[in-house]
Parts: sequence; C-alpha cells; structure tokens
Amino acid sequence: MTIDWNAKLQHLLQTLAFCLAVASIQFAFMPERSYAPGVVYSILVGTIIWVVVDIGRHAMPSAAETGWPKGFSGVLLVAAGIVAGYFFGNKLGDAICQAFGLFGPRGMAHTDADLRSGMLITLLAGIAGSYWFYSRNRSGYLERQVGEVQRHAKEARLKLLETQLEPHMLFNTLANLRALIGVDAVRAQEMLDHMIAYLRATLDASRAATHPLQAEFDRLRDYLELMAIRMGPRLAYTLELPAELAGLPVPALLLQPLVENSIKHGLEPKVQGGRITVRAHRDGPALVLEVRDTGVGDARASGDGPGFGLTQVRERLAALYGAQARMDFALTPEGAHTRIALPVS
Repeated sequence: MTIDWNAKLQHLLQTLAFCLAVASIQFAFMPERSYAPGVVYSILVGTIIWVVVDIGRHAMPSAAETGWPKGFSGVLLVAAGIVAGYFFGNKLGDAICQAFGLFGPRGMAHTDADLRSGMLITLLAGIAGSYWFYSRNRSGYLERQVGEVQRHAKEARLKLLETQLEPHMLFNTLANLRALIGVDAVRAQEMLDHMIAYLRATLDASRAATHPLQAEFDRLRDYLELMAIRMGPRLAYTLELPAELAGLPVPALLLQPLVENSIKHGLEPKVQGGRITVRAHRDGPALVLEVRDTGVGDARASGDGPGFGLTQVRERLAALYGAQARMDFALTPEGAHTRIALPVS
C-alpha cells in the first residue's frame, strides 16, 4: 500500500499538538510539578503510539472505507500502540529528563500514584487519539463516496438533458420540412440535404461531452441554413468566431437551443423577420458567447416565456460548471440578447 507521507506529517503535527494539550491539562491539575518533564513524557508516549498505530496499520489488511485493520486486529493494534507508548515512552522520558536535569532538585521519583495516573492518561489519550484518526479516515472515505455519487448523478443529468434536446430539435425540423414539401419540393430537397449533414455532425458530436467551439459554430451554420430555406429573406444571420478561440472546448449543442429560441419567439412572429448574430470573444479569463436577434423583443407575448431552450441551457451550465458559469437573458425593444460566460483555462 502506498503511504501518503504528506498526510502522515499532518497526523504527526496533530499528535504533537494533542500531546502538548495533555501535558498542559496535567500541569493545570498538578502545578507543583515541573511542566517540562510532563511535556517530554507526553510527546514521547504520544509519538510512539502514533508510529505503532498510524504507520503500523499499513502493514496489515485494512478496510477500504477507513484504511484501518478490520475487526479485532484493529483493536489489538491500538492496544499494542498504547502499551509500547507507555513503556518505551516512559523509559526514554526518564533518560532524557535525567540527562538534561529536568526533574530539578526533586529528582526522579515515580510513586505508585504517578504510575497509575500515567497509565490511565496514556490509555485514555491513546484511545481518544486513535478514534480521532479513525473517524477522520472514515469521514474522508464517505466524502469521496458522496463526491463520486454526485459526479455520476451530474453525468446522468447531462445525458438526460441532451436526450431531451435532440428530439426537440429534430421534431421541429421535421415539422418544418413537412410544411415545405407541399409548397416547394425543390427547396424541401435542399432542406433535407442540409438536415442529413446536420444530423451526421450531431451524431459525431454526441460521442463526446464537449467539442471545439468551431464545431459548435459549424453546426449552427447548418441549422441556420435549414431555417433560411424555410423562412427565405426573412432570416439573416452572422456568425463571429475569432480564429484563436476556435479550438476551445464547449458543451455540445450549447448554442443551438438559444438560436432556435430566437427564431421561434423573436423572428417568426415578426412580419419582416430579422437577423441573428452569434458571437464569441474573450473577457479576461472567461469565454463569452452571445446570441442576439432583432426580433419582436419585449413585444413577445407574455405567455411565450423563455421556453424549453433557455431552461435547458441554464440547467446544463449549472450541472457542468456550477457557479463558475453565468447566463444572462434580456429583452429590449430591439430584440433579445443572451450572454453566456464560461471558465476557460
């Protein structure tokens, strides 16, 4: 088993702090004793217990959820650490305190009461410290498990949103194609060709959670060409993608619902139609994507609302980026404006 020595160093520092706290509590109850010997004994006893238990446990079969030996072997390990800490810690403490004269004029004199209290303190402190590290390990394991479950739930939610979006767009396009077949078969054939190209690109993109921004703009171009066949001169569009941003990864089909929303709620209700502009640019550390239309704007019927598209995009951003991404939607007399800011490395 690989040992995380940075974590072990943290555990050692925590153990030393705990030992100092124990020595201070002892001195508070027995101020007539010198403080220095109590610190030496406490640190030596606690450090030996820590070495035996926290290092020694890696030499034994351990439970995945705690990293500690399973069943009764874990209890024996803690008991062995406490016994070793008490005997070897006291022996070393005696030698060090005598060598440096820390006992003072009183000299080294361990009464039966001293031995009993030392054993009791070592037992209680050893159990408390071991349980503390055991609980921390178990809590860390549970946190990792919760994080893993949340990650899988987020992935499942994104897949659900994507499966909702694809049929939504497909059904709308098929309905438009059906309407066009009866009035202009040639344009319907052209629309069908664009649709096949679009669906082929969509199938390729569906195999990955993200794709380059250039691919997103290419798919928008295919979709807008489909809509231009049906709407004719009532639909104009502009796609602005700087070359340096073309390779940045973005969620697949992110902008499609916003463009569809602009057509359905903004341009189609307007007799003369209008223009859709899709633009990408950098704003400091963020990638900014904007979709503007010159549709009916705030004259939209109150019952239209933001619709499926905006809701779907907002939920995908929340699932993928959390608070790191932001989406703003505004209606003005001149049309609608959606702005998305994504974190980029």
